[in-house]
Amino acid sequence: MAYLRWVLGRLTAAALTMTGVSVLIFAAVRAMPGRYSDLVLGPLATTADKAEAARRFGLGGSLPEQYWHWLLNAVQGDFGISMASRTPVSAEFAARLPVTLTLTGLALAFTVLVGIPLGVYTGTRGKGGGRTGRLLGSLGLSVPEFVLGSLVVFLFTRYSLGLTVGEYVPWSQGPLRSALSTLLPACVLAVFCVAAVARTTRDAVLGVLVEPHIAAAVARGASAAFIVRHHVLRNASIPVLTLTATLSAYLLGGAVIVERLFNAPGLGSFLVDGLDRRDYAVVQTGVLLAAAVFITTNLLIDLVCGLVDPRISALAGKARS
Repeated sequence: MAYLRWVLGRLTAAALTMTGVSVLIFAAVRAMPGRYSDLVLGPLATTADKAEAARRFGLGGSLPEQYWHWLLNAVQGDFGISMASRTPVSAEFAARLPVTLTLTGLALAFTVLVGIPLGVYTGTRGKGGGRTGRLLGSLGLSVPEFVLGSLVVFLFTRYSLGLTVGEYVPWSQGPLRSALSTLLPACVLAVFCVAAVARTTRDAVLGVLVEPHIAAAVARGASAAFIVRHHVLRNASIPVLTLTATLSAYLLGGAVIVERLFNAPGLGSFLVDGLDRRDYAVVQTGVLLAAAVFITTNLLIDLVCGLVDPRISALAGKARS
């Protein structure tokens, strides 16, 4: 029962946060310089043209009315009409969503499959592993994505290294070919995340290894592999899971740069184009979806952490009571 109350509290907090984010997004977009009538119709538009544009793009009435109209439509999946392309924003995003999902999904998979084992390895190998982990972590955290991405584009364009650059293959032509076409940008996007997860995992492992129950397990004759699997990983997983949720937002932001470098037609580059054109509907939808992904991911991680370590939900319930 206590865990259920904690879950309901987390769901309520997520809903309130999402509502606040939607208000901030709406206000920030409306504060952008330039009148929508000039952007859509030009300075010579008539009053009738402006009224028709306001009706079509949901920009008529007061700001609270506009927000309420936009929010109700967004909940139903209608995110408005793009001022630039004159097409529904939902259709534009649906066409580009597989690109960004493939890119960020591969990058997240690399982060987990490489970062966690690397952190465990460096954390259980003494001083030598510690020096190696710090060196790799510093390199991964210090190299900007656009520098690493530009270097990768140059090397794979200049020399025949087996993978093509700048030729995205859609899912309709085969999931495997599509994944291979996003392999290089996904690796570039994942470097920072791998380094961050490896460093956090290493620190968490080192913290667990000095606990008394680890010494007791060693005294009972448990093997190192058994200790790592059954004691270290479970107790060190909470900070790693929390960081992974935070990095989901970083992956979405980093996808903007990587998609530009590798000429991938994803949501990131589309959102940047919308900002350049001050396309209200595109910018609102892009930022809202990014916020939704971040909030949902953090909510799921909180729920998983509450299952892995019941003390989290128990302490939260005591704090509210």
